[in-house]
Amino acid sequence: MNFSSLSIKSANLDSTKIPRHIAIIMDGNGRWAKRRLLNRIKGHEKGAETVKTVVRVCQEIGIAYLTLFAFSTENWQRPKNEVMALMALLKKFVIAEQKDLIDKGIRLNAIGELGKLPEDVYEALMETINRTKNNCGLQINLALSYGGRDEIVHMVRRIAEKVHSGAMSPESISMEVVSDHLYTQGIPDPDLLIRTSGEIRISNFLLWQIAYSEICVTETLWPDFGEGEFLAMIKNFQGRERRFGKV
Repeated sequence: MNFSSLSIKSANLDSTKIPRHIAIIMDGNGRWAKRRLLNRIKGHEKGAETVKTVVRVCQEIGIAYLTLFAFSTENWQRPKNEVMALMALLKKFVIAEQKDLIDKGIRLNAIGELGKLPEDVYEALMETINRTKNNCGLQINLALSYGGRDEIVHMVRRIAEKVHSGAMSPESISMEVVSDHLYTQGIPDPDLLIRTSGEIRISNFLLWQIAYSEICVTETLWPDFGEGEFLAMIKNFQGRERRFGKV
């Protein structure tokens, strides 16, 4: 899709149709770096700056939840030096941004197999999560060591354990029960899913949660994704009719 850039003023957003939850597959860091004959890590570093821009816009227009696909379960299979650099960048980011998150009332949360993160990265992440947990503004959910199928397997195991112990009957399992046993428990499903870099796939991201999400895909690589295109996508979202399977 082609989204012309907008400013917050020119977007003229309808305050009654602001998406409550936006999820983003941040794709294209490596290709951005390759096109500039740079190390892939430079692309990830530039991508981290884009995160700051998107967070700022979300705050300014009143988005309640922002979920960012930061590191998938499959990403562990990347070259060891790239994985180590990504983990170092993550640690640096959560430490460096901690004060700003606190000052701006932003909550940091993380979903995924967090126990697989390096110990020092996990500790830095949890410290920032704990220090921002009482904030009442935008909630940022970092999907780390995350895979949608793994999340569903984890959910099935948790429910099966309760059924086995007698704490729950099979007949009591509903869509609400399933949602309450996912990593995203207590978080509303995304209204809008955005993917950068032009790939037309969801890459094992929030498989249960995006059942009725509106989707926007742009050819723009994540490091080049900016305020104007982000606002244009939200404006596009506001012009859609969401029927949730109904006529």
